[in-house]
Amino acid sequence: MSQKPLGQLLKEMELVTEGQIQEALAIQKEKGGALGNILIELGYVSEEEMMLALGAQVGMEVVNVEEMKPPRDVLDKVSPTMAKVYKIVPIKFENHCLTVAMADPLNVSVLDDLRFMLNCDVQGAVSNEDAVNKAIDQFYAGQTETVEDLLKEMGNVSEGGTDMIIQDSKTSAISIDDANALANAPAVIKLLNLILMQAIKDQASDIHFEPFETEFKVRYRVDGVLYEIMPPPLHLALALISRIKVMSNLDISEVRLPQDGRIMLSIGGRPIDLRVSTLPTMFGESVVMRVLDRSVVSLDLDNIGLREDDMRLLKNLVDLPNGIIIVTGPTGSGKTTTLYSCLNFVNDVKWKIITTEDPVEYDLEGIIQCQINEEIGVTYAACLRSILRQDPDIILVGEIRDLETAQIAIEASLTGHIVFSTLHTNDAPSAITRMLDLGCETFLLAATLEAIVAQRLVRKICLKCKAEFEPTEEMLYELNLRPTDVEGKLFYYGKGCTNCNNTGYRGRLAVYEIMLITDRVRTLIMEHGSTDAIRAIAREQGMRTLRESGLLAIFDGKTTIEEVVRETLFTS
Repeated sequence: MSQKPLGQLLKEMELVTEGQIQEALAIQKEKGGALGNILIELGYVSEEEMMLALGAQVGMEVVNVEEMKPPRDVLDKVSPTMAKVYKIVPIKFENHCLTVAMADPLNVSVLDDLRFMLNCDVQGAVSNEDAVNKAIDQFYAGQTETVEDLLKEMGNVSEGGTDMIIQDSKTSAISIDDANALANAPAVIKLLNLILMQAIKDQASDIHFEPFETEFKVRYRVDGVLYEIMPPPLHLALALISRIKVMSNLDISEVRLPQDGRIMLSIGGRPIDLRVSTLPTMFGESVVMRVLDRSVVSLDLDNIGLREDDMRLLKNLVDLPNGIIIVTGPTGSGKTTTLYSCLNFVNDVKWKIITTEDPVEYDLEGIIQCQINEEIGVTYAACLRSILRQDPDIILVGEIRDLETAQIAIEASLTGHIVFSTLHTNDAPSAITRMLDLGCETFLLAATLEAIVAQRLVRKICLKCKAEFEPTEEMLYELNLRPTDVEGKLFYYGKGCTNCNNTGYRGRLAVYEIMLITDRVRTLIMEHGSTDAIRAIAREQGMRTLRESGLLAIFDGKTTIEEVVRETLFTS
């Protein structure tokens, strides 16, 4: 593959001058974007000329996919889902090598993915992006491939000797040869790939594979709620789970112990990280895959759902020179996303930022991230003690679980560091009680704590099927409201459409409760004041509770009464 820069190739082809290249590079430095697109916009080269240059750069032939008519058997080698996700069109198959027209020839990871999934050699050809999209629409018109379709197609597959292996696997280690054969069966590879692609397309956060006595369930968690897909036949349970274990480099012969692994994928040029956890059960291994897709998670403080006044408050907090800021809420309430967004906001070359996490969920550029591993003694406390010798300015402690970690976090704050961390409590005032229960000294906690942010995630109404409605008195009663309280207010819900899989919801929104540690609150901490007393003072000084934030989201037309009632509690 040629490694020559695109500008040099274009000059050698006598398509542009050095001055034109420098002009385009100056625009690229100022505004960003691909050099080729900038040269096309400036009118110095045509799209066809650019395609030739890109082909020469990556060593691929240039094709006009609009003028081609690939045979049906070649098209069938790539499913409609794969073609759309990767933006490719298969054009020929010769000598066990599939040639695909690509919209983005520089994304060579697509070819690696296809080689793995199709179990044959794959080479690329350069084509125009619009032409590739039109060809996909034309060649796969009316075709959709779903997990359900594939399962129906596989419905007649003979169970063979698989049942015996499944029975044996409940009590002893299975044959590695048998497990490998199952894991590498083409139908199993295709089914798992389709399940993964469908989950990523639906922006699922988790995929559950659950064996039971008479069935094998597969469920996706989308926007915090689990949805079941058509269950695969029970005899495929071992095969699918073995395939997952092979992909995540786990021991496929060990079915008696829990295991953790990781799968790195690149789909359509997007890096996808899958965290795999296996758990032995009565009827086989249960597997949960956590989907970490950076492209669907906004780590920008301006885009995490904060209202304007809360945004100003949080930005002022993260700019403090020292102190402890705690984000609290149950598992899956978006605490990590909020903390990462805060770190991104303050991320600057002049600050040294170090995190300790379990696990590290997303790689953050310019930030040093440490993975906790309690099995070998890398605990939060041990890691935090070492971090203090690394001359940090800002520290993120994934979770304060014990007194030792809390004490070192307090020590870090007292020595001039800003410390971010998380706790599992129902609301902001409860976090103080939790820290005191761990054994923290009241005067140290009062001196270092600056703010506590409680949060929940509520589902957003789908914009494509959003409709106005009149809530009943019973619905208002659940929010502790009377009809007179909501006069002039509009309420909405989602009717359900293809955009939201008929759920009425698409995406999630965070609601926040931000409690500042004022002098009056510090006095209460010193006096071991009750949670209710701390909450009363905080509300008196302007704190908006989770329920009140949820009500504002309802009145803004962003979520529904049911979501706010489900995720928040009324506090008097």
